[in-house]
Amino acid sequence: MNPKEARVALDALAFQMINGLASASGLFFVAAGLSIIFGVTRIVNMAHGAFYMLGLYLAVTLSDHLPGSLGYWGGLLLAALAIGLLGAAVEVLLLRRIYRVPELYQLVATFALALILNDAALWLWGPEDLLGPRAPGLKGSIELIGRRLPEYDVFLAFAGPAVLLALHLLMKRTRFGRTVRAATQDREMVAALGINEALLFTAVFALGAFLAGLGGALQTAREPANLNLDLTVLGDAFVVVVIGGMGSISGAYLAAVLVALVKALCIALGTVEIAGLAFNMSKLTLVAEFLVMALVLVLRPQGLFGRPQAVPARAAASEAPLRPSGGTGRAFALAALVLALAVPALATVWAYAPVLALDMLVAVTFAASLHLLMGPGGMASFGHAAYFGLGAYGTALAATGLGLPTLPAFAVGILAAGAEALLFGWFCVRLEGVYLAMLTLAFAQIVWSVVFQWEEVTGGSNGLIGIWPDWPFDSRTGLHLAALAVTLAGLYLIRRLIFAPFGHALRAGRDARMRAEASGIDVARIRWLAFTASGMLAGAAGGLYAFAKGSISPETLAVGRSIDALVMVLLGGLAGPTGPVLGAGAFTLLQDTVMRETDYWRALLGALILALVLLFPGGIAGGLSRLFAGRRPAR
Repeated sequence: MNPKEARVALDALAFQMINGLASASGLFFVAAGLSIIFGVTRIVNMAHGAFYMLGLYLAVTLSDHLPGSLGYWGGLLLAALAIGLLGAAVEVLLLRRIYRVPELYQLVATFALALILNDAALWLWGPEDLLGPRAPGLKGSIELIGRRLPEYDVFLAFAGPAVLLALHLLMKRTRFGRTVRAATQDREMVAALGINEALLFTAVFALGAFLAGLGGALQTAREPANLNLDLTVLGDAFVVVVIGGMGSISGAYLAAVLVALVKALCIALGTVEIAGLAFNMSKLTLVAEFLVMALVLVLRPQGLFGRPQAVPARAAASEAPLRPSGGTGRAFALAALVLALAVPALATVWAYAPVLALDMLVAVTFAASLHLLMGPGGMASFGHAAYFGLGAYGTALAATGLGLPTLPAFAVGILAAGAEALLFGWFCVRLEGVYLAMLTLAFAQIVWSVVFQWEEVTGGSNGLIGIWPDWPFDSRTGLHLAALAVTLAGLYLIRRLIFAPFGHALRAGRDARMRAEASGIDVARIRWLAFTASGMLAGAAGGLYAFAKGSISPETLAVGRSIDALVMVLLGGLAGPTGPVLGAGAFTLLQDTVMRETDYWRALLGALILALVLLFPGGIAGGLSRLFAGRRPAR
């Protein structure tokens, strides 16, 4: 590269970095609100991205209807204030009812709320994107390094540090801020000192929602409002919070800037040669933040400005030892097996029965694989779809590209998923809590990016087609019976693992890691083996999915599928191996039934999930156990 080309490249890099600060500010607002809410309430708010989305929709609507410059800027502020009030209402009406349930069930409840809010936006504004007006007084551009930079982007680049300074003063100089910081460090002590905890939680949730709404409102002049923003922004915000360190507002801003600068660097570099091969660095923008997060979590698990993780002596209250199902449980299992075997016969009167049953079997296998991690292992995964998708793609490529018969192709898919779980699990199992969950998400997004962009092998966004099984699995009956056999084998394997010494050691590491290690149990190795086994079972579910649908796409590995698995496991319950079976069956049936009944199926599904969480905080299996326990005659 000659000096002139080098100068042009440096100018492009500097311009992209300055432009990236505008994106960093919007992301910082959302991440700061998420960090404040989690720090005080300990709730992983899956609806936080919906607050951002609604803030943008409201700002577009208000700025169009309020007159003049004051109306535009007033509309942005009113939109943020309205979202803050919505956050307060959500905390009072919903979250106060679930503070005492396990944290993962709180996650499911806020995910259900996100579904409801998404369909509320669909009902109010329709499915089309909404374009907002340009900001009065900031419609022009300025010349910078020989290029034109929008004035509004310059304004946003300064807005982030201004809000950071305001939050710093709020937290350091006010009684409210000191209370928030104290609650972040020791929530129980704050309650013991007589501070109104309910009012504090409401105020904190309102502040976090206000920041998310403000972040969305300020994007009015930069991007259209659309219904896909909630999950996209939520994922980016989680990344920023984890990189910066949970509870650190300044860390959130610096992490947002770091992510923006890394993306800018990728864009500025363009196509580079690595070992004689041309590589388009701009493709990394799809996954740059997850690469940064994975690197940070591997090297510094607590984030850049977070406190080191303390391994608790007891991670949770000890549970009663698992016992094999009694007569009632065995009767239900036998009835379910008979019904599953009768599905091909039911097809004569209900043609859709085999399709629905096959979807349920895939969902049960997938949910059971995640339950092995979350239940006995105590490890939450936000990226379990990676192993499901790798199993699907491994099976599809073996069947179509290599021409292997059905069973060997299926085995290739399972081995591909297991190999990746073995690799990723080595890093993941050394972390705890939300950091472990976020590292699984980072690895999953990296895999998704590779699948999405490696068009020569995976077909890119078009995916792969023509994935059909050979005889005797090429009929509905044959494929259904094969899927049933795989599901039963997977459930049997999980049951054997749970009741074996391996399962007891896994639960010991979950309930009291320090005590288990002092007893001579290699907790990290046990968790790693469980992670690998879980990935292989998820790969088996993915292989079944590929043969059932005949085609796959990158959506197979998307975040939404991981969230579906989480919801299925938590709806069923974590206490016993029957939980994922009940949860996956109920979720698949609800999703299929609701989707066909209304355009607003997300809201109805979300309402049903909320009802289940409120009525059965221990999941469906836990609720049924209490119900039958109450009916047993006293001895």
